[in-house]
Amino acid sequence: MSQAYKGPLERIDETSWRIPKSARPGMRVDGIIYADDVLIEAVRQDQSPEQVANVATLPGIVKHSLAMPDIHWGYGFCIGGVAATDPSQGGVISPGGVGYDINCGVRLLSTNLTLDDVQPRIEPLIEKLFKTVPCGVGRGGVIKFNSKELRRIMADGSHFVVDKGYGWKSDLDMTEATGRIEGADPDCVSKRATERGHDQCGTLGSGNHFLEIQVVERIDDPVAAKAMGLVEGNVSVMIHSGSRGLGYQVCDDAIKELRNAPRKYGIELPDRQLVCAPVESPEGRRYLGAMRSAANYAWANRQIMTYLVRKVFAEFFETPAERLGMSLVYDVAHNIAKMEKYEVDGKMTELCVHRKGATRAFPAGHPELPDKYKSVGQPVLVPGDMGRASFVMVGQPKAMDSTFGSCCHGAGRLMSRGAAIRAAKGRSIQQELLDRGVVARARGRHGLDEEQPEAYKDVNQVVDVLHKADISRRVAKLRPVGVIKG
Repeated sequence: MSQAYKGPLERIDETSWRIPKSARPGMRVDGIIYADDVLIEAVRQDQSPEQVANVATLPGIVKHSLAMPDIHWGYGFCIGGVAATDPSQGGVISPGGVGYDINCGVRLLSTNLTLDDVQPRIEPLIEKLFKTVPCGVGRGGVIKFNSKELRRIMADGSHFVVDKGYGWKSDLDMTEATGRIEGADPDCVSKRATERGHDQCGTLGSGNHFLEIQVVERIDDPVAAKAMGLVEGNVSVMIHSGSRGLGYQVCDDAIKELRNAPRKYGIELPDRQLVCAPVESPEGRRYLGAMRSAANYAWANRQIMTYLVRKVFAEFFETPAERLGMSLVYDVAHNIAKMEKYEVDGKMTELCVHRKGATRAFPAGHPELPDKYKSVGQPVLVPGDMGRASFVMVGQPKAMDSTFGSCCHGAGRLMSRGAAIRAAKGRSIQQELLDRGVVARARGRHGLDEEQPEAYKDVNQVVDVLHKADISRRVAKLRPVGVIKG
């Protein structure tokens, strides 16, 4: 674990803190961290604020280097980091600002099943999901694609697999970027990355990825909840996964390929993990083409798992998924870089927005939102931990001015995976979860140990910060009743 942060943190208000650009040489903008009095003490315990300051030195960065309240130490950028660069001013793209699991993201399905319908049969339902949705390190999918089809997945994302019958047309409207980011170039993806992804589309993976059955425990915004189809007492399903080995390899390849780019373009970096290249350079465009391909793969991955989940529910409850009301509420990425327009110095400017462990939070009226959410704002999905809760929020107008339309992506780790495994010694995390009313299954030996609730910050505190800051607003609280992990 890294050492505690000793640098300056100036309080701005009850939900935000500043690292002034005078804190270290080379900072072009201030760093801003969203946290309350309790969370900021956890933030001080590692070097993630130092990473916020490091990101502030990147060429072309505008406004601020940002961190959400789920901030913790990461590769290059902190987890929870947000930064936007202006390509017209030499702005860069950095793989460390996207992360290894490109387009790791979350999707939420509603149902018209009540907890009374599901609770008495939760164990066999979880077992059936566990056997149907592949999870764990290196596990291959039950639906296979040849090389030509894999290229189509990288180019067209969810569109390709929905056209193949693995989903509903309405799923596309309820997915960020409709599940297909423009500008993907499969030719920029290495043979090794393609090989790693050839049989993993439609798989959960390992680590903090999960598939969770939840109950809508509380509604905070009835109007937004109604638009999303969320009803108090009804069951929902949340899926958290990304681009699997393909995305990991794309990031690994890019870090190696960009190793000499900073010297080539005269860029001085305080941390070599921030390796980068100008967005408009050949190296930058090549990484963007590969990163977008991996992002499309991730959307297709979650789409196929949605198909499998609907299939399980339909068979288990002997009712078509349509009649069970299993609509996609929304799907958002939280490890991605996208070209988006924001006002900078009084004019609309296209920026390269890095979101590393941070998710999009667009307000009502934003042109990228589907008609269904134009009047309420974009659903923001914030998973917590297996023992407490997850939240649905909606983006607010202030987010566009303050955070490049971004919000937290989860609770944020407090303990490393190794520390969590050590803390679980002599305990049964599975039994502890069962005592809380959560049936849990995991493929890996330490899957539940390293993801135990105590390994994470309290998601209630995390979402409260951004609710009070008016970045996003609480809509519904979702309590877990069953979960599968890798």
